[in-house]
Amino acid sequence: MYIVLLKFAEQKDQAPHHMDAHNAWLKRGFDDGVFVLAGSLQPRRGGCIFAHGATLEELQARVAEDPFVIAKVVEAEILEISPSRADERLKFLLG
Repeated sequence: MYIVLLKFAEQKDQAPHHMDAHNAWLKRGFDDGVFVLAGSLQPRRGGCIFAHGATLEELQARVAEDPFVIAKVVEAEILEISPSRADERLKFLLG
């Protein structure tokens, strides 16, 4: 399981110009079953995605295709987690 931090970078003022493409990229991640949660980092610091069901290399390639990453709107950091306990509603993330 991974947490992808998308922190605003040097071109953050360009975010509105790439928002539709970024949202389409997010939709593909959810449609493919790789993204399980996405949201904003507060206050206005960027975004965060929880991902699973992909290798680190696959996720790195997917994140590199984010229009926000390409346009330097955000800088991405991928944190790998080895979950050992979860609420019943999230047990699917353990296996």
